[in-house]
Amino acid sequence: MNLATYATKNMFRRKGRTILTIVAVAVAVLIFALIRTVVAMWSAGADAAAQDRLATRHKSSITMQLPKRYIEDIRAVPGVKAASYAVWFGAKDPKKRTEFFAGFGVDQDTWFDVMDEMAVEPAVLAEWKTTPNGVILGDVLAKTLQVKPGDKLVIASDIYEGDWEFKVVGLYKALRRTVDRNSLVFRWDYLNNDPRAAFVKDQIGWVMSRISDPKGSASVSLAIDKIFDERDDQTVTMSERAFQLSFLGAFSAVLKAFDYVSLAILLIMALILANTVAMSVRERTHEYGVLRAVGFRPGHVLGFILGESALIALVGGLFGVGLTFLLVNGAMGPFIEENMAGLFPYFRVPGAVMVMALVIAAVLGALAAGVPAVRASRLKVTDALRRID
Repeated sequence: MNLATYATKNMFRRKGRTILTIVAVAVAVLIFALIRTVVAMWSAGADAAAQDRLATRHKSSITMQLPKRYIEDIRAVPGVKAASYAVWFGAKDPKKRTEFFAGFGVDQDTWFDVMDEMAVEPAVLAEWKTTPNGVILGDVLAKTLQVKPGDKLVIASDIYEGDWEFKVVGLYKALRRTVDRNSLVFRWDYLNNDPRAAFVKDQIGWVMSRISDPKGSASVSLAIDKIFDERDDQTVTMSERAFQLSFLGAFSAVLKAFDYVSLAILLIMALILANTVAMSVRERTHEYGVLRAVGFRPGHVLGFILGESALIALVGGLFGVGLTFLLVNGAMGPFIEENMAGLFPYFRVPGAVMVMALVIAAVLGALAAGVPAVRASRLKVTDALRRID
């Protein structure tokens, strides 16, 4: 007899209890993995940010605009290979097929060169540059809005009054899984030349710069901001990752709450396992006395109990990970990517989350059995043999 055979043979001596415990662990692992997936996917865009790209915005707030002329000063900074600009449009669908999606007015000459993870066919790009009201959409948004190249598209805005009519020129292809496929890109000059946008005439929202050497990003950032230190509109320049994370700042409390919930789930899992192990140990006290009487050491008894608990937790963890994979990757993920692409352009369970869930389940299984196992291993043989439950 060894640890593996003992744990395996004794695992289903109380089939009902063991099965219920495995189901409870599987559900706990499912919830834990789902929460960690939400947290991981929420920040996936920032984690996948380009290392050689910087973002420049108004020093006070992202909601404040910069003079459009700043772009030429930034392009002249040593180390900056290319720079482009954009302005937030606050796009809405008047027909409410989708409540909200990302809409940007951008520099038609350089945007897709700097943001090259949004791939556009050369013919589409050429047509867009000659179509003042042309738009390029992600495939998910085009499906939601039920439009195709050549169609007229009317959208509204949270910022600019009235309905805005565009011509769909084509679609962009996401070259990274984390690229939002639910966005709309149009020409900045079309917005700038419209009287309804007169209050932000010749202003831009932020600048994206591609630099020659990612290792020199800090010095380039300082050089950019130094140019505007004495001007009315000062800037702050940061890595693209930091820029992406700044948008998540408003949700930091929610993400922290998710962390606490995932810890609570682990605690519940440990309590369930501890309860199961405690009942099993109580029922087998006489059996452990017999094992000690025939020559097994206290360490053997300790190992048998810990091993059985860890095995139950591991089996439950495997079922939980399997359920998570099927639920998220097979059903929930595609649905979220299609209907909530603005928040989660890519939603799949990371492999690291599945491995972490399995390891945590096994470790908690062993830890939950710690107290009952230690007590059982310390029982005197005579006391253990006398106890019959």
